Amino acid sequence: MKLLHIVSGKSLDAGIEEIKEEDLGWIESSSEFSFDWSTEQFYEVYKIFLLEDRRNVLGIMSLIDRPDEYRIHLNLLEVSKSNQGRNKSIDNIAACLIAFAAENAFKRGYYGFVSLEPKTLLIEHYQKNYGFSQYGRYLGIEGKSSRILINKFLGDE
Repeated sequence: MKLLHIVSGKSLDAGIEEIKEEDLGWIESSSEFSFDWSTEQFYEVYKIFLLEDRRNVLGIMSLIDRPDEYRIHLNLLEVSKSNQGRNKSIDNIAACLIAFAAENAFKRGYYGFVSLEPKTLLIEHYQKNYGFSQYGRYLGIEGKSSRILINKFLGDE
């Protein structure tokens, strides 16, 4: 998958893998992340990083598998502080993580169904940028919308 270096416009090779216990210590001491990721240890937790520097974690997400509901719930997602907002240097971090979750939802036979419970201010952002639809207080993406997201952000593999 590719991330975008905003200043140069160059594509950066990135990878996503399940977080390791030794990562949690680094993340906890880092000023780049605010959430207490140790509370997510009972879920599937993934990190995204540049292939040229695997120690530089750019984003983290936790997923809850809900096979009884044929969906993956995106429980928590955080992008490193230096890559948030207008002054960020790398783009598409959250998009790649969400696309990865959708890809996993297809692999598990859930038709790409990923749900999340957004903060109110982010509802429009998720709908506009990632194709989510609103279901009550939750947002969800599935089927064709998930395929579009996967092809756009993971399609180069």
